[in-house]
Amino acid sequence: MFHHRLKVFAIAAIGAALSLPAAAHADDEVNLYSARQENLIKPLLDDFTRDTGISVNLLTGRADELLQRLRLEGRNSPADVLITVDAGNLHQAKEAGVLSAIESETLDERVPENFRDVDGQWYGLSLRARPIMYNKEQVDPSELSTYEALTDAKWRGRICIRSSSNVYNQSLVAAMIASEGPEAASQWAEGLVANLARPPQGGDRDQIRAAAAGVCDIAIANTYYLGAMLVGDDEAQREAAEQIGVFFPNQDGRGAHVNISGAAVTAHAPNRENAIQLIEYLTSEEAQRWYAEANQEYPVRPDVPASEVLQGFGDFKMDSLNLSLLGEYNAEAVRIMDRAGWP
Repeated sequence: MFHHRLKVFAIAAIGAALSLPAAAHADDEVNLYSARQENLIKPLLDDFTRDTGISVNLLTGRADELLQRLRLEGRNSPADVLITVDAGNLHQAKEAGVLSAIESETLDERVPENFRDVDGQWYGLSLRARPIMYNKEQVDPSELSTYEALTDAKWRGRICIRSSSNVYNQSLVAAMIASEGPEAASQWAEGLVANLARPPQGGDRDQIRAAAAGVCDIAIANTYYLGAMLVGDDEAQREAAEQIGVFFPNQDGRGAHVNISGAAVTAHAPNRENAIQLIEYLTSEEAQRWYAEANQEYPVRPDVPASEVLQGFGDFKMDSLNLSLLGEYNAEAVRIMDRAGWP
């Protein structure tokens, strides 16, 4: 096998320079725009290069920056693959016309239908659930049942969640619209806002830490944040995470809300075959196991086990909603959250 150096770039703003090769097309290269933190993807790219001889030119940036960059570059974009988090972001990229449909029996076999685009424009790579997390000293899990029940008056002043501008929360509301309808979603958003312990601030780890510190009793956060805190080097975060229990809601109904990180081939990919090969590699058993162990994310493949940490959260029923709907209902979700006064 050939051994190529992985070329890594980062952007802080949309106008940052990209030092890709002069020729965007090369038989032994693929150009990747990734919204994942470098350390969450680079080891897999190194392995892909080792196994295939195809070097990866990596550009890392925020999801909104990368989408804007693809729009601006148009047909001149050197990008072959876009990796981003949340089906809502993938839907936005599809609607912007910067993705292209691909046909891959390998991907269709490995990625369950509800975790891929109905038109083949994107495929899930890893899963995360967004359950209810609770302070073990303050909440008996027998008190918990569904997302909807969090609007009960007994939770007044006891809930932490991040802002409505966060796409994870937008997708949570979009899933409720798809399953229960806009009126029920509106009532839920209003009830949840009424029960907040504080105005939303910070990310998911901040909600978890707040629940551990007694600022609130319940947090809604993605599972991989709690998993990462439990296995990380930060002692304070580990101690906070150990005080938190995980409850998967709606187990007698639609199941707990889940979302993905996902990948797509761009509309004008100069190295299209290499792009498909890279995405197929990221759904291989080897790559899926790495996701599970290193990132504390659930594998998108049902035949690959979750990490011991995630298994410790317990088995649960996932919402089987096709995640394409999260993007389709995103705009309505944002309107509902705004009307509810969700900061």
